[in-house]
Amino acid sequence: MGNGIETSVEVAEAAILPRRHEAHADPDAPCGEEMPQALNERPVTEKSPAEWAYERLILYIQDFEEQLDNEHEVAMGFTGGDAGVLRIEGMGFFDPDMITFYGTDSNGIKTQLVQHVSQLSVMLRALPKMTDEAAPTRIGFRLAADLEKAGE
Repeated sequence: MGNGIETSVEVAEAAILPRRHEAHADPDAPCGEEMPQALNERPVTEKSPAEWAYERLILYIQDFEEQLDNEHEVAMGFTGGDAGVLRIEGMGFFDPDMITFYGTDSNGIKTQLVQHVSQLSVMLRALPKMTDEAAPTRIGFRLAADLEKAGE
């Protein structure tokens, strides 16, 4: 592709490979534009909406966690309804179109949210870690490792 001419295979591949772009007011803010190899193992057209949403959520969670200090962990706030905030302890999908989040709510009650991908709208939040452990729980890195393992 260095000569500006693309083969039909390169054009077709570019049409189905995921792209990511971000811009921030702070020029030093991290812009996660690199795509992990696991997301490019199969074309997007071969993934269910649930699997594709799951994979991208992992990236956003992992990027968010990289910006947290050792006193905070990632949680999700859900728009619509009164689901509140969920400290993320696990995540999954059920093909073709369901995403599920496991964790605890603000009262420490075990919680699971199941959501259709068409209704997916989450807000990542930094909450103080719950326990006196030395290091906060980083679910995003576990989810990404699981994604890499599944791609093998």
